[in-house]
Amino acid sequence: MRNDRRHSAPGIVLLASLVLLASAGLPAATDTQTVAERRRIDAVRTALERLPYYGVFDFLSFSIDRGTVTLMGYAYATGLRSDAEQAVKRAGGVDDVVNKVETLPASPNDDRIRRATFYNIYTDDFLSRYSSGGAAGAASALRDSGGAPGMQPFGSYPIHIIVKGGRTRLEGVVASESDKQIAGLRAREVPGVFGVENAVQIEGKTGGRSR
Repeated sequence: MRNDRRHSAPGIVLLASLVLLASAGLPAATDTQTVAERRRIDAVRTALERLPYYGVFDFLSFSIDRGTVTLMGYAYATGLRSDAEQAVKRAGGVDDVVNKVETLPASPNDDRIRRATFYNIYTDDFLSRYSSGGAAGAASALRDSGGAPGMQPFGSYPIHIIVKGGRTRLEGVVASESDKQIAGLRAREVPGVFGVENAVQIEGKTGGRSR
């Protein structure tokens, strides 16, 4: 693998199921919305799904007000912020894009925390089921990413790990409150982390969540 964030997570495969879709913060259409609104949401979501570089250390979400789409979240992968904006601008029914995605600064210490948090969460006895390859698959994906700056484990991971300035924020969706609490506990066990904000949602309780 190349030492390049743009090659850190080839394919947005984490949107393959309902739980994983919600984990990316991308809202689904509801029965109360008009046909035009639902088409616009679907078009934006599809545009983001097709981004080639989006992984467990990134988190994208959006909201829509008529033809204006507001992008939010955090970009670890190089170029993800601008790529997301350009992709959404080409989506059907979109007139304007407000890009509020924050690009995470390069930091060796933050990278260390990211990788340690990933290992703690996805090799946990209870949480390893959220990795398509289980605990062994998660450990292998982490090892294969090489530990180089900007690299992410490849695969589908519904709990996203955002680190900035030594502080961790967990985003995504899990099946139960206990899973959420365990994820927060594992993140707090990482040495040197200054704080953990657990923003993980519970499946079925996210509603039209756009962030």
